[in-house]
Amino acid sequence: MESIGRDMVLQPSASLSVALLFGGGVVAGVAATLAMDAVTGRIEEGETPPRIASGVLTGQHPDFSSRRLAAVVHYVAGALTGPLFVWVLLVTTGVFGNGLVSLAAAAVVCYPLMVGFFALVVLPRAKGLDRRRMRRIRRAWTVEAAVYLLVVTPLVGVAAAMV
Repeated sequence: MESIGRDMVLQPSASLSVALLFGGGVVAGVAATLAMDAVTGRIEEGETPPRIASGVLTGQHPDFSSRRLAAVVHYVAGALTGPLFVWVLLVTTGVFGNGLVSLAAAAVVCYPLMVGFFALVVLPRAKGLDRRRMRRIRRAWTVEAAVYLLVVTPLVGVAAAMV
């Protein structure tokens, strides 16, 4: 055990557990993104959010943006949101302790972050969309984000229990 500062102690086994949990977050994020894909084709404008991101990155209208780039952005964002969920879970665990309350709190915190980032940062930068269509796209994203969290939450919970 190595002492850091006066009050903090670094334990190698704890550090490894956290690193493994972040890796599990990436895997859980990809699985949750796959689950989102099962829903996107079933809801109005469900396939549009990744095209919005692709269009914003390339400066193109979402309807003409690259589907391949949209898929890459979608999966990279989904994979990286898993570790974000892990970080929020570590914070909520610090507040509420280990258990289901912390896991639920992490999901409750992540949902508005996911929806807000897309609705307030990404979507307004999209070119050529009218308000009605933007409303439908936001609605689709709220459903997709909920599906993501319904999958990532238990997967990260199981990963946290294993490490």
